[in-house]
Amino acid sequence: MTNMHKSAISKGNLFIGLPMWQHSHWPSTWFANYPKSDNGLHLYAKECNTVEGNTTFYSLPHEDAVARWSESVPEGFRFTFKFHQNITHIHQLQHCDEEVSQQLSLLSPLKEKLGVMMLQLPASFGPDKLPILNNFLAALPSELNVAVEVRHLAFFAKGEEEKALNQLLIHHQANRMIMDTRALFTGSLDAGGASRRAMLEEVRQKKPRVPVNVIATGQTPIVRFVGNDIDEDNERCLLPWVKKVQQWQDEGKDVYFFCHRPDNKDAPWLAQQFVDLYNNSSPASSLPNLAIKAQPSQDSLF
Repeated sequence: MTNMHKSAISKGNLFIGLPMWQHSHWPSTWFANYPKSDNGLHLYAKECNTVEGNTTFYSLPHEDAVARWSESVPEGFRFTFKFHQNITHIHQLQHCDEEVSQQLSLLSPLKEKLGVMMLQLPASFGPDKLPILNNFLAALPSELNVAVEVRHLAFFAKGEEEKALNQLLIHHQANRMIMDTRALFTGSLDAGGASRRAMLEEVRQKKPRVPVNVIATGQTPIVRFVGNDIDEDNERCLLPWVKKVQQWQDEGKDVYFFCHRPDNKDAPWLAQQFVDLYNNSSPASSLPNLAIKAQPSQDSLF
């Protein structure tokens, strides 16, 4: 879903993506109108222009895989990848210079296609550890675009601790990742039957329920939006983001917007819902639709 129109006023780019680039359901649904392919990333990149790469949090890919990824996507595509959990959760950003260098070196063949490296910190990483975060960010290559996700509640309390975090991120031109789970925690657990209830309960337990702090500390705001299975709930929570995303773009910022659903096989429909709302708001700079726009409704596909 490439929207690479840098205008005379330097309007920022919008990158819309999902938390994965392949799912067993998509060949018969989302990608049904494409020729069959063993390269799920290649098909995905025809539809979205970024992806939230969570796999590197758990294990690092082989260098051959990185080369294949780069070859599978167009020039305008941007990967985002998480720093490995050894760096963020085991070492908590200390004594891990070699591991950081190894991961960045491994991903370096992506070149400009590596849009953002995501630093997801555990809930135990609190205000007392901000000097550690400061040292870590200062040691990273200056050309690296970094986003930081915090989960300690003190960083959401509108107090001095949160102010100190934001100032630190602004100083390093690092982006504060924004997690919006309001739609996920809205509505009844019983909307989709017993099996859906069990899955929704599990997802709610795993996802953080933290306040939504809308701030751009860097030039690349990143939003992780987690919806539910009710379109009306998702629309209500998505609408304010349409306006904010467009505002950021008008300020020249490149925006990343990631769409999650309780079952991420459904995430493309949430992305299309955002596209619809965006295009209704700004027809003159409309985004391309996903292939599912021309297909039957989601309910008839499952």
